[in-house]
Amino acid sequence: MASAPTTYSVTARVSAPGHAEVDAGTDTLPIDAGWATEPSGHPGPAQLLAAAFAACLVKNLERSGQLLDFHYESARVIVTARRQDAPPKFVEIAYELVITTSESDHRVQLVHRNLQNYGTVYNTLAAVCDVHGTATGVRASA
Repeated sequence: MASAPTTYSVTARVSAPGHAEVDAGTDTLPIDAGWATEPSGHPGPAQLLAAAFAACLVKNLERSGQLLDFHYESARVIVTARRQDAPPKFVEIAYELVITTSESDHRVQLVHRNLQNYGTVYNTLAAVCDVHGTATGVRASA
C-alpha cells in the first residue's frame, strides 16, 4: 500500500513592484520579481528552480551516503538550466557534481545512479526536459 504524498508549502509575497520574498522552511528568501527592470541581485524563478535541483542532488548525496555507507568530505554541484522563449519552458538541466572522497570511482558512480533514480526534484524535471550530468570523485588535497 502506497503512503500518502508528502506536502510542502511556501508563501510568496510582493511588497512593491519587483520586490518579493518567499517564506520556505524557517527562512525568508528575497527574490527578483521584476519584469523588464534591472536585476535586483536576488534569485529569480529560474535560478530558484536550478537551486532546488542542486539542493536535491546534495540532499540525496547525504541520503545515499548513509544508505550505501559512502563517505565524503565535501561536494560541490554546478547546475545550468536552459530555457526557451516560445513556448516558454526549460529544455535542459545540466550539472557537474564533484565529490571530495576517498571512495573508488565505481562507488562514486553507484551514488550518482542513486541520485538519478531517487531524487524527487531530479525525476520531476527529467520527466519534462533533458536532464544530464556527471559525478566525479576527487581526492582531498594534503
